[in-house]
Amino acid sequence: MSKRFTSLALTAHPPAAARRGRGRSRRVVAPFTAVSVLVAGAALAGCGQQRDADTYTVMNSSTDESYHRWDAEAMARCGKELGVTIEQQSVPAAQVMTKALRMASSKSLPDIVQFDASEMPTFADAGGLVDLRTLGLSTDDIPDGIVDFGSYKGTYYGAARSVNTLALFYNKDLLDQAGVEVPTTWAELRATAQKLTRGKQYGLALSAGGAEDGVFQFTPFMWSNGGDETDLDGPKVVEALDYWKGLLKDRSLSKSTVNWTQADVNDQFMAGNAAMMINGPWQVETLNSDTSLHWGIAPIPVPRAGDDSVGPLGGAVLTVPNTGDEAREKTAGKIIACLASEKEQLTYALNSWMVPANAKAAAVWREKVPELDSLADQVAVARSRTAKLGAGWSSVSLALQSAFQSALTGQSSETALKRAQQRATSGN
Repeated sequence: MSKRFTSLALTAHPPAAARRGRGRSRRVVAPFTAVSVLVAGAALAGCGQQRDADTYTVMNSSTDESYHRWDAEAMARCGKELGVTIEQQSVPAAQVMTKALRMASSKSLPDIVQFDASEMPTFADAGGLVDLRTLGLSTDDIPDGIVDFGSYKGTYYGAARSVNTLALFYNKDLLDQAGVEVPTTWAELRATAQKLTRGKQYGLALSAGGAEDGVFQFTPFMWSNGGDETDLDGPKVVEALDYWKGLLKDRSLSKSTVNWTQADVNDQFMAGNAAMMINGPWQVETLNSDTSLHWGIAPIPVPRAGDDSVGPLGGAVLTVPNTGDEAREKTAGKIIACLASEKEQLTYALNSWMVPANAKAAAVWREKVPELDSLADQVAVARSRTAKLGAGWSSVSLALQSAFQSALTGQSSETALKRAQQRATSGN
């Protein structure tokens, strides 16, 4: 067992928890203390099981048929190039962290784990990941914001193949019928949503559910308004939540928004029950399956004209668990370098409608899918949820989830967010 793997038990320390960034399904937050104990316990117990020398395993959340197939094809190409067999093990997004913890405790971690970027800091802080730069991975041609997205405390642990953020999707036919333009400011969004609300049709759909999906969707309103995750009961955050409450009061949002995931939001939009929605590019494949639906995409409206629309940077990162087998870790690094190469990123992004992390690949992507140019613009100013708080983000996420449920069902935003700040600070 390597010395650096043994030292894991000495360096692990307990802050908080974590979760996801991309948006295809709900994710359960795993307590950071559990991560520390289980990962450190694995370090103390030994260096792991015997493995097939030429077979490498990648654990990811690509359970959707299309994503699983695209990943399998990429792994087959990289395996052929490197002379190894790469096996894909896909589990639901909500189970990646808990599955990784169980595998750490039984010393059976895969060679590569694709974590949601918001979860990665928790595993990294427990000492469970290898610095990718020590494995030869370069960050050339990757924008600083995306390098930070895959980093924790300045160390590059996760390579992103693609990134995403949120945007405003709108039904072109419904907006034309109502004689309204695509809104660009909060005032315009509220007025437009009101005009588009008629009968069973709501003007806007978004996710405010008690899970990370809702937090992911709140960040553009909080950040674009100047709010900050370190000051949840600050006036700018209160104002952003009050804006959501105003949309609900106008009946422009369904009362069910407090229960909806982002997938639910997309279902409502496709069914014609919402004229606009806040969502991400992972929905494009489904949207395009209905040829009668004429949709467009635009930046999420901002509080005032001229403000930046600052959304959350979402996506997953490929990491190498710290197993103590340095030879396998080095080969795992080569596999990640191949999967995250400019060519493979472009192929994956064109399949999935995500934005390539590599700047050169992203430039080509813009030319090939000009209809999603607004999404690329949003990515350019998007922020990582864990940039300021690292593993502490999960406490903020849980606190905000509770605040949404309280504020959108009657409590004042100020009271709900004051309680959220207390919860985030105390971890309870």
